[in-house]
Amino acid sequence: MATYLARRLSMMLLTLSLVAVTVFVLVRLVPGDSASLMLGEAGSLEQLAILRARWGLDQPWPIQFLYWIKGLLSGDFGVSTRTGEPVLALILARFQVSAVIVLAAMTIAVLVAVPVGLYAAWKQNSWADLAVVSVATLLLSIPSFWLGLLLLVVFGLKLSWLPILGYVGFGEDFSRALSFVILPVATLALIEIGVLVRMARASAIEVLRLEYVTHARAKGMPEWRVLAFHVFPNAFAPTLTLIGLILGNLLGGIAVLETVFTLPGMGRLLVESIFARDYPVVQGCLLLTGVIFVLINLIVDMLYPIFDPRVARA
Repeated sequence: MATYLARRLSMMLLTLSLVAVTVFVLVRLVPGDSASLMLGEAGSLEQLAILRARWGLDQPWPIQFLYWIKGLLSGDFGVSTRTGEPVLALILARFQVSAVIVLAAMTIAVLVAVPVGLYAAWKQNSWADLAVVSVATLLLSIPSFWLGLLLLVVFGLKLSWLPILGYVGFGEDFSRALSFVILPVATLALIEIGVLVRMARASAIEVLRLEYVTHARAKGMPEWRVLAFHVFPNAFAPTLTLIGLILGNLLGGIAVLETVFTLPGMGRLLVESIFARDYPVVQGCLLLTGVIFVLINLIVDMLYPIFDPRVARA
C-alpha cells in the first residue's frame, strides 16, 4: 500500500508541474493583454509601457513564469488587473459558492443513483428496469441550462416558491441562502443522476453474472445480502471513477449554470476574467481547476483499493 501511495503522489507532483506550465503558456498565447485592454485606444505607448512594466508583462516568458511560481509557493497569486483585489482571496470567495452547490448536488445524485442503478440491474429486462433506463436517458439528454431555465420558470415565475435572481451567502442569512441554491442544486443533481444511474446499472449487471454471485445465492444467502456485500463493493469501483471525473469537472467551473442562476461562482469569474484579459485571475482559476482534478483523482485512487484490493498490489 505504501508503494502504491508513493507512486500516486509522485505522479500527482509531476502532473501539477505540467498543469502549471500549460496554464502559463496558454494564457500567454491569447492575443492582447490586460494592459492594452485597460488603456484602450486612447492610451499612449508610454502609458502602455509603464503599465506593462508595473505588471511584469514586459519581461520574457521564462522570467514571468519564475516570478509567478515564486509567488505561488509563498501564497501570492498576484493581484487582479481588473479589480485590484488579491487573486487568491477573490478565487476562494467565488469557489465557496461553486463548491456548496456542486457538493450538495453530487451527494444527492450519488445517494439516489447508485441504489437505483443497482436495483435496475437486479431487475434487468423488467418493466422497472425499462422505466429506470428511460428516465436516466431522458435526464442525460437534457442540457443543464435548459433544465435550469425550466425549473426557474415553473418554481420561480409560475409558482413563486423560490427566487429567480441574485444570491445571498450562508453567512448572511442561512434560510434565504438555502432558497437561492435549491434550484441550481436540483438541476445539477437531476443531470448527474442520469449519468450515474447508467454507469451503476452497467457495472452491477457485469458483477451479477460472475460465478461468486451465483455461489453466494446457491448457499442460500438472502438476496439483499448478495447485493449489499457481494455486488455493490465490486460494482461501485467504476462508478467511483466516474464520480471523481464529474466532481472535478463541476468544481472546476459550472459557468453556464452559474450564469443561468446569476450565481457569483468561480466558473463565472473565469469567463469574466478571460474577456477582461485579467491574466492573474485566469491563471489562478485554471491552476485551481487543475489542482482540483489532480486531488480528486488522487482521492479516488486512494479509495479504489477499498473496493478492489488487487489495485494496491498491482
